[in-house]
Amino acid sequence: MTMFAQTKFGYIDSQAFLESLPEAQAVQKALQAKGDEYQKNLKAMQDELERKAKDYDAQKATMSTTKQEETEKQLQDMYTKIQQTAQDNQKAFNDEQQKQLGPILDKVRTAIQNVAKAGKYVYIMEKNAGQPLYINETLSDDVSAQVKTEYNKLK
Repeated sequence: MTMFAQTKFGYIDSQAFLESLPEAQAVQKALQAKGDEYQKNLKAMQDELERKAKDYDAQKATMSTTKQEETEKQLQDMYTKIQQTAQDNQKAFNDEQQKQLGPILDKVRTAIQNVAKAGKYVYIMEKNAGQPLYINETLSDDVSAQVKTEYNKLK
């Protein structure tokens, strides 16, 4: 038997695998709710800015120069606050996603490593990654079922 014939390759669709995990689904649902809450709050802030900008445009002709400058500064401050809030929300969302999904992803990686060691796989590839241009599924193994079994042992 040649060395190549003894070499074992495996592959997994880790995104589909992750989506199949009940705990990952629960995390995604919670994150979606949090993201929706952030969007709702941001939309309310944007609507208020729009309303105040329209009011300003309607009253601008009757305002003193000083009042115009004050109002323009208030509108600019509101816009800046909205931008900062959007950035803060994105950072908070990413941090929460990492906090909640991190341990699950660690378990998935550990399960893949355990399957690779136990099955003597030289390489386990990501089926849908940009790297492998071709995976011959008859010469390599889909290790998803073994990873799922190993993952469940890690609980």
